[in-house]
Amino acid sequence: MLKQLFSRKDIDEAVQRLAAAIERDFDNEEIIFICLLKGSFIFTSDLVRHIHNPSVIDFMRVSSYGKGMQSKGAITITKDLEENIQGKNVIIVEDIIDSGLTLKYIYDMLIAKEPKTLKICALVDKRERRTIEIKADYVGFTIDSGFIVGYGIDYAEKYRNLPDIYIIEE
Repeated sequence: MLKQLFSRKDIDEAVQRLAAAIERDFDNEEIIFICLLKGSFIFTSDLVRHIHNPSVIDFMRVSSYGKGMQSKGAITITKDLEENIQGKNVIIVEDIIDSGLTLKYIYDMLIAKEPKTLKICALVDKRERRTIEIKADYVGFTIDSGFIVGYGIDYAEKYRNLPDIYIIEE
């Protein structure tokens, strides 16, 4: 059963707030946005349309969940960056920070490529299952617990198309 957690209006307001903060922080400098596939594609699309800085978008596909509700713990990169990020302003765009394992792995991998700046923008920061401390620079929503879907976030590849964010109630 799905219960609405954030409406499309809530999401739009959060995206605009995040975009304004990013524009403020980066003045008019170019930013490379790294969209973590698949979950972040809708969020990234909406976010970058509100940002007027010169922008480049690249994609990484990373998996730690498979088809379940628990992280497998093993991180697999199935699509790596195409852009050279050395000396560039980079923002990782993530749908949800959960355990922190995947994001920390990606952050460490990207920081080794020597970007000028490396920031994290997350739509949802979920604290309940955090096993590695990692802090996003820009956060849309913070929740304590629950498995969420919608607005690009899936469960077993389903529910990405929902315009709102829902919590799955068992």
